[in-house]
Amino acid sequence: MNDADTAARSGPRAPRTHLTHPPTRAALLIQHRVLTSVRATLGRHGFVELPLPLVGPVTDPGVRGAKQADVDYYGTTYKIMTSAILYKQAAMLAFDKIFCIAPNLRLEPLDTAVTGRHLVEFHQIDVEAAGATREEVMELAQSLVTEAVIDVVREAPDELERLGRDAGAFAELLDKPFERMSHAEAVTHLTALGVRQSGTAEITWEGERVLSAKAGRPFFVTDYPKGSRGFYDRESIDAPGTLRNFDLIAPEGFGELASGAEREYEPGKIIERMRETGENPAKYGWYLDLVREGIHPSAGFGIGLERLVRYVTGADDVWEVCAFPKLPGMITR
Repeated sequence: MNDADTAARSGPRAPRTHLTHPPTRAALLIQHRVLTSVRATLGRHGFVELPLPLVGPVTDPGVRGAKQADVDYYGTTYKIMTSAILYKQAAMLAFDKIFCIAPNLRLEPLDTAVTGRHLVEFHQIDVEAAGATREEVMELAQSLVTEAVIDVVREAPDELERLGRDAGAFAELLDKPFERMSHAEAVTHLTALGVRQSGTAEITWEGERVLSAKAGRPFFVTDYPKGSRGFYDRESIDAPGTLRNFDLIAPEGFGELASGAEREYEPGKIIERMRETGENPAKYGWYLDLVREGIHPSAGFGIGLERLVRYVTGADDVWEVCAFPKLPGMITR
């Protein structure tokens, strides 16, 4: 944030100081406006809001170095959700289109405390649609972001002004569809810039920051290599070895806003992918039982709520747009 009262990157303030800080209130009002917009947009597209579990026998294993948190659930060890992807797939048995503003918890590596965009406890705008393609949910993700920005600019100009965020920063975002590049193209681009990047792994935090900083508008990175993501991202039939997935990256150095994909839904392929990624299929009994009985092909994504609000407000750190922030390695209330 550009407000003179903005705290330095020393970490969150004490709760009373933070919650009574005028820029915090402005950011939280913008967050409210974003949520209102997202719910309205998804409602127009026929999505049902369906709350998802906070704990379960297993959770998403593909969390880039973060550790999962356990809870004693009546004598059985359950996981706190790092992401509810498996439950989104299961929810397709009830409805063709669902979404949830889902709480998540990831014990992030300590070095992510200074990235400006990592929280231990955060919320995702989780979306899933039966029978959808990657391209269809990418278009929906773009619509959610664009409509949210339009609504904030129209309905919360005073809050943007208080935070020093120029609405002109969104001119390019609203001008035309978001551009796309493949993972391979991103690697080539980063290598030319002198940023080390493996062609078989996730884009590094630094690589993502460089790509984001050079962009004037949000863009998609698609076709991550098989093995770089969780077993639930569907492998391309036309391009074996690549996944039918994507990340949505914000410009101005704000980094990743969303990840999504078409989902694997065939039992044999899911078990094969689990083993390839080092997962033990025996841990996923309830999920594999559902898959064997038949689940629908689907595609979906998760947008980090706090990350989206950080981009819209122009905040330096994601904790500034969170009412009760928890940063990696920092003990807070």
